[in-house]
Amino acid sequence: MSRTIHLACPGPIDQPTGGYRYDAAIVRALRDGGRDVVVHALAGRHPLADNVARAAARACLTAAVGGVLVIDGLALPAFADLLPSSAPPVIALIHHPLALETGIDAATRRHFEAIEPCLARAAQGIVVTSPATVPAIRAMGVSIDRVAVVTPAVSRGAIPARRSRASTAVLCVASLTPRKGHRVLVAALARLTVRRWHLTCIGPTEYDATTTARVRMAIGLARLQRRVRLVGSRPSQAVREAYRRADLFVLPSCYEGYGMAFAEALAAGLPVMASGAGAVATTVPRGAGLLVRAGDAKALARALRRVLQHPLARRRLRQGAVSMARRFPDWPAQARRFAAAIDALAAPG
Repeated sequence: MSRTIHLACPGPIDQPTGGYRYDAAIVRALRDGGRDVVVHALAGRHPLADNVARAAARACLTAAVGGVLVIDGLALPAFADLLPSSAPPVIALIHHPLALETGIDAATRRHFEAIEPCLARAAQGIVVTSPATVPAIRAMGVSIDRVAVVTPAVSRGAIPARRSRASTAVLCVASLTPRKGHRVLVAALARLTVRRWHLTCIGPTEYDATTTARVRMAIGLARLQRRVRLVGSRPSQAVREAYRRADLFVLPSCYEGYGMAFAEALAAGLPVMASGAGAVATTVPRGAGLLVRAGDAKALARALRRVLQHPLARRRLRQGAVSMARRFPDWPAQARRFAAAIDALAAPG
């Protein structure tokens, strides 16, 4: 009989970020497939773990004895003094290396560069969500045979027909944090002379108050208040409807371990404008989107202008997105791959 999977994550699993949505979708699909899964929502501060977080990690490790403990990468530093563990076997689920986060100070980056490789080597195995992350894990000193890749999936659904309209509906789905590049997006939009567009930004505004304030200021300085809306978090159904109503998706991230929002946009048949940083180039194929250098507002403006001014270019990218949508796996299939990877990595010897 397969062992119970215990998943440790920082706080509630229903938070509206790509990493949490991956975790939650995998858990739902595993349970639907008959696998016993226990979620441990760790209290305390993460990933710069405080005493509350370390105590929660200790209790979680004890509770998982007899099963397999999968630790989300954001929670991993809380286990720093507890790994390696003789029981239960521990698998790290790393969406992207902590030291690659944008906007952290030099001391925090050095801390993550020191601690995360030690934790990765102490775990019995590593699951990553994109092949693009594998080289970073190998650079931490982890053998390739201890690394498994289980990419995100998409929810299946009919791709809506797009109709011509006076104003192009542009959508961005991402938390307002430095890594997601909202200020670069505003700077690019400010350069456009094309007038028939409006942008809706969906995503938490409370994670980084400073970034949110700076993005709002940039919107005001560019006099785009009537054309750019920051609507905050929205329920899952509302986000799905936003994808269905949009004509174009844009997100100029500085780095992505995978980029679930890009896959969701492609699954809805949306052309994608993005930076090519991290795993984005593997998530968004040529022919379905236009990729520019991270942080380059001028290049992003040129790409947006091309798609906004030329309906034929947008139509061709949409065809590429629709073609790509058919290739994405579904969550039940990825849950089976995830379970098989966990069982293989946690096996003795």
